[in-house]
Amino acid sequence: MIRYLKGQVLKKGEGGFLLLVGGVGFFLQAPSPFLQALKEGEEVAVHTHLRLQEEGLALYGFPEEESLALFDLLLSVSGVGPKVALALLSALPPRLLARALAEGDLRLLTSASGVGKRLAERLALELKGKVPPQLLAGEKVESEAAEEAVLALAALGFKEGQARAIVLELLSRNPKARAQELIKEALKRLR
Repeated sequence: MIRYLKGQVLKKGEGGFLLLVGGVGFFLQAPSPFLQALKEGEEVAVHTHLRLQEEGLALYGFPEEESLALFDLLLSVSGVGPKVALALLSALPPRLLARALAEGDLRLLTSASGVGKRLAERLALELKGKVPPQLLAGEKVESEAAEEAVLALAALGFKEGQARAIVLELLSRNPKARAQELIKEALKRLR
């Protein structure tokens, strides 16, 4: 099984990218935040998941082992395929997704496209107690300012999960930030 590749990004496309490794080109599907951060021509190391499907082999790439571990964990739930797992990893950063799974946070889980309330409930039920502790490391960062900023961004039309992820990341860097500051910085990232 292919679990790690290092090579040059040849081309980015819809839902994936072509990675040149030792003269061989591999097409990898990836979560959208990782895909957007890639630049053609740069060298990148990728943790991978190889999957045999009816159509043939499919290779999925992730920037860190945490994302790969969550992808594997999500695929262990019946009815969850690579498309839904990638949607969840695209909508939420790995640690926030891990916490949402561990705590059964249906609001966050349903913020991913293709994840409805019933699927979110099944994910929370089947993965309760199965999320590796190292993915839950770090303090939960929440405040009134963060909640106010998330609600304001959601009111502006942004997806709540995406807004929450960015606001919590900003808050972890500056715990004393006020809601207005968080909104202003989040808007810069969301546009």
